[in-house]
Amino acid sequence: MGAQSNLRRLFLRPSLSPTISPPSPYIHFLRTQCTKSQGKWLTLPLFTQSLNGSSLGKEIYTNNSQEAKAETTAFKWIIKCCPQLPKSLVQKLFRLRQVRRECVDVSSSDVGGLAQEGRVKRVGAKDAMQYGDRIFLPNSVQELHSKRTERTDKIECRFSEEEQKFLQSLELYKDSAIIVVNKPHGMPVQGGAGIKRSLDELASTYLKHDSSESPRLVHRLDRDSSGILVMGRTQLSATILHSIFREKTSGASTEDLEEKKEILQRKYWALVFGSPRRQQGNISLPLGKVVMDDGKSERITVVDNADSMPSQHAITEYRVIGSSGHGYTWLELCPRTGRKHQLRVHCAEVLGTPIVGDYKYGWQAHRKYFPFSDLEENLDEKLLKVKKLPFGIDLEHGSISDKRPKLHLHCKEMTLPNVSLAIDRAQRCSPRNLANLESLKLDAPLSYHMQRSWDILNS
Repeated sequence: MGAQSNLRRLFLRPSLSPTISPPSPYIHFLRTQCTKSQGKWLTLPLFTQSLNGSSLGKEIYTNNSQEAKAETTAFKWIIKCCPQLPKSLVQKLFRLRQVRRECVDVSSSDVGGLAQEGRVKRVGAKDAMQYGDRIFLPNSVQELHSKRTERTDKIECRFSEEEQKFLQSLELYKDSAIIVVNKPHGMPVQGGAGIKRSLDELASTYLKHDSSESPRLVHRLDRDSSGILVMGRTQLSATILHSIFREKTSGASTEDLEEKKEILQRKYWALVFGSPRRQQGNISLPLGKVVMDDGKSERITVVDNADSMPSQHAITEYRVIGSSGHGYTWLELCPRTGRKHQLRVHCAEVLGTPIVGDYKYGWQAHRKYFPFSDLEENLDEKLLKVKKLPFGIDLEHGSISDKRPKLHLHCKEMTLPNVSLAIDRAQRCSPRNLANLESLKLDAPLSYHMQRSWDILNS
């Protein structure tokens, strides 16, 4: 009882602290007076109908109208407007009945369709929000936000100015819905065992810009791959993009290769050993996972008999960009599905042309092309001269001129729908027209080691 009483006093007493700067233009906490006896309150933005990101993403991809409106509860609206508040705290505010809602009566006779006066009542966490409703929170939550902001500032201080500038230099494109970066080789996209700094974690600190929400991953790149990586700047945009990527993979087939080609398309460049027998083609074979070393490692392989083991269908289009007299070939790879190690396995096992730097699926080819004994005497000297960039990334080595080349797989181009425009149309227009939605065309320069190999083979 003592702890609950203290919490009640914390949120019931009027706050005398000065107004803090809002974290973004969207979360503009307006300080207002509900009644003389209730003291100061924080006012959230007026509620407007939320969109169902999954339905909207499916509609964008299929061009079939879906019901994209979603019911939003009071709890979900607070979390959306105040992502800096812990969900457990918001739930406790509801249990203590410290959340208020102003319900506005809609009248066609009023200007803009809203009456000037509303009714302020307590609201439950699961109560559905209606257009024009406004939520009030105890002003004391600002104290918690200030403390969390101080902790965030301390975390940012752990990184140097050089590291901040390096991450920001990776940006290729940014709008209200997405942010696109040119991921360097060797930087993990997502955290895990033994990973201290991942791109998604760093983006939440350095690439938020004026947004109240941290960027969210919508697809993956292998740690040793490089190139275009798209992140959603809001929960809604990330959900829409997740839906689009999912629809592309689940709906892929050899019969509709041209029909939806431009809605979402990724083009990778890869340098491979040898050359495919055909200049271009389509690979459509299932992939499965094989566990080895008593469960300590695994590899993906082409499955000849889909009934013999679990598998997922994988489709890759390819074409030859150019060949060299040194036994290398540049390929353009377009994955129609998004399976783990899909491009690497299709190149190594189906085309018979392993990707340079892929020691998992092309070790034998590396032993043939790179006899390590030839460069053994220069290895230590070269390693000593490696200049490490921020986060321990080495961008100066790894081409085919080095003893141990890095993976030569780069997501160079991507075409995807303009999600920012789609959200704007969905919120403003009824019925909305997404059939002629314009596309974004993104391009990422080759990583240093691949550009170096390109220059060597074309010299």
